[in-house]
Amino acid sequence: MAVCAAGLVGCAAVQAGTVQVEVADASGKPLADAVVFLDSADARKQARPLAGVEMAQEKRQFVPGVLVVTAGTEVLFPNRDTVRHHVYSFSPAKKFELKLYTGTPSNPVLFDRPGVVTLGCNIHDQMVGWILVVDTPYFARSAAATGKVQIDNVPPGTYTLRTWHTRLPVGAPAMEQALTVPATGAATASVRLTGLQP
Repeated sequence: MAVCAAGLVGCAAVQAGTVQVEVADASGKPLADAVVFLDSADARKQARPLAGVEMAQEKRQFVPGVLVVTAGTEVLFPNRDTVRHHVYSFSPAKKFELKLYTGTPSNPVLFDRPGVVTLGCNIHDQMVGWILVVDTPYFARSAAATGKVQIDNVPPGTYTLRTWHTRLPVGAPAMEQALTVPATGAATASVRLTGLQP
């Protein structure tokens, strides 16, 4: 990290790199909607709760289907359908229940522990959504057509690159690999997720 010397008018910009990741399935086909995040002791210190986050219900689906938030984030669950929903999670990272309701519940749900939270609706069994709670500000989802992810403004250092997807078996951890981010330029990585469910 750049440091200011006493008495100088101005200061060098803080150094940061870019992380570019290509995510594919076992056959090498680009994988959409994989969540890639960078973990380290320093990254955990930089993580802050997000503001104004929603997991809506529209057309009897969770929107977005996958939501990524930092630990400590409060999430609202607005029901934009004309039917009532009953949202719940039995996941170890967050157990909660929003009983039959329309509109937006006045109290958001606090997601304070990292992990995968699987959402369901007691009324509409086909409704499934996921909230991935991470302990880092450095995360992104892979693009549909290319499976590529880019995370900008990452401070240089050594990280654990973690990749998670909804098709991993329930309870399976994110795939991990070490990644070093340079002070300038880009760090690149390829991830091939195996064992995905159909």
